[in-house]
Amino acid sequence: MSLDQDAGVRMPDVEIYTQPYCPYCVRAVQILTQKGVAFREIDAPHGTQERLDARERSGGGTTVPQIFVDGQSVGGCTELMALDRAGKLDSMLGLA
Repeated sequence: MSLDQDAGVRMPDVEIYTQPYCPYCVRAVQILTQKGVAFREIDAPHGTQERLDARERSGGGTTVPQIFVDGQSVGGCTELMALDRAGKLDSMLGLA
């Protein structure tokens, strides 16, 4: 977690592995952006070391996006949207 200097609130470290022309990646980035969450986007096209890193970190996930909050795998876009619909995403992201 990092400290949001303006609010004095601890914000989670959010990372998202993406690749160009991926509509699921675009949607996941859009959700995080709309929520005003700071995140690090990691370009991870098929066959790159970054893609291998995402696969290893996620426990075998071979698709993108792969999303991590404070180092814990959230899954991909489908899982991110499910967390949001269930009302769990905001608290996970330090927004609630």
